[in-house]
Amino acid sequence: MAQAFFGGVHPNDMKAATNEKAIEQLAPPAEVVIPMSMHIGAPCKPVVAVGDTVKIGQRIGEPGGFVSAPIHASVSGKVKAVEPRTSSMGGTVMCVVIENDFQNTVSEDVKPVEDPDSLTPEQLTEIVKNAGIVGQGGATFPTHVKISSGLGKVDYVIINAAECEPYITGDHRTMLERPDQVIKGATLLAKCFGVDKVYIGVEANKKNAADVLNAKIAELQAPVVVEVLHTRYPQGAEKQLCQAISGRQVPSGKLPADAGCCIFNLNTTCAIYKAVYTGMPVVSKVVTVSGSGVIEPKNLECPIGTPISKLFDACGGLKDDTYKLIMGGPMMGMAQYSVDVPVGKGTGCMLAFAGKEEQYVEHPQCIRCGKCVGVCPIRLEPVFMYKYLMKGNWEAFRDQFHGMDCIECGACTYTCPARLPLTHAFRMGKQQVNNARMAAKARAEAEKAQAAKKEA
Repeated sequence: MAQAFFGGVHPNDMKAATNEKAIEQLAPPAEVVIPMSMHIGAPCKPVVAVGDTVKIGQRIGEPGGFVSAPIHASVSGKVKAVEPRTSSMGGTVMCVVIENDFQNTVSEDVKPVEDPDSLTPEQLTEIVKNAGIVGQGGATFPTHVKISSGLGKVDYVIINAAECEPYITGDHRTMLERPDQVIKGATLLAKCFGVDKVYIGVEANKKNAADVLNAKIAELQAPVVVEVLHTRYPQGAEKQLCQAISGRQVPSGKLPADAGCCIFNLNTTCAIYKAVYTGMPVVSKVVTVSGSGVIEPKNLECPIGTPISKLFDACGGLKDDTYKLIMGGPMMGMAQYSVDVPVGKGTGCMLAFAGKEEQYVEHPQCIRCGKCVGVCPIRLEPVFMYKYLMKGNWEAFRDQFHGMDCIECGACTYTCPARLPLTHAFRMGKQQVNNARMAAKARAEAEKAQAAKKEA
């Protein structure tokens, strides 16, 4: 029985432009730029050099630690450069640039598992690790770490198919067009965690997708249950989805695993299916391209590393009055200053805004209405968090108002009648806290080293 969570908002879902458009395969570009950091954790180390010939699915980036995920070539061809390139997060990141030979040669390492039903949890975890699978809903946390840390502790496995952000319809189309991958991937997770059933959370505005999945579950007699959830943002946030399906609340500062739940994005589940049944690692991504600035919105599947300019070109280009590009949804996405940034493992949407779709106030002033408090799904007090951050008091933001619990969902910004940049301020505040923590750690290590030197 679906539960309700506190707060949340009901934005216009803006999905009509693409929710009935099938996923199209984008013609591979002449050149892909594959970042060595497309996941939370240590970046990968390039293991190819300029002039090397690579094949689809070949490993080109070795993990930098346990919390990391390998990276693979998404096209076959010759390595043109290994150098820093523009990042979607701002600044630059080390990238491997591959010149496409258009031969689509697949690596010899890409082999399906002979008997998927015989896989042990440890074997599946290793396959997921080698395939470079990360959370494809945008969080990009390495999936093998999530699985290995949850084994023996989790009794609720949940597939996140809520897709609650406006505009985005890639998961919806995947459920309609590739239910086999979804259900077989979920079945692998059920066996891995030793649970009787896996739950798939689908919002009520995708009822046709729920019907397709239920038909496939009946056909395969799979240990999977589809839960139709209320349409409310941020239904797809981990803690809210955990409560909606299991009825359990994740404590402050804890993870869903601490409540006995493990949550996987829908496309992450499909990636697990592909890694087992085809042997193919993560080399492509389904991306919704939409917004008032896009001439012909579409759902496109493209190789990892495809410049976003190619996605817009495939949609007829951008309108003349386009003024803003966002990678991700309008609530949590990141504004982009270049069309040369590549598609990564966590890229689910590219938006272009034109005309008066999004408006700003030059000098916003809080009117103390308290609406932001009423919609915060974490029960925080955004009005006070913002006030203290504007005074430079990030300690109060962290300690008194628990700002580090903010999930940056954007519900407060959406509902604010004064149009305060609340979510942006909280991101900056959390970065300040992290910077201070790292600086304190560096000082402590320096003092320890100096003390050891004196003793010597």
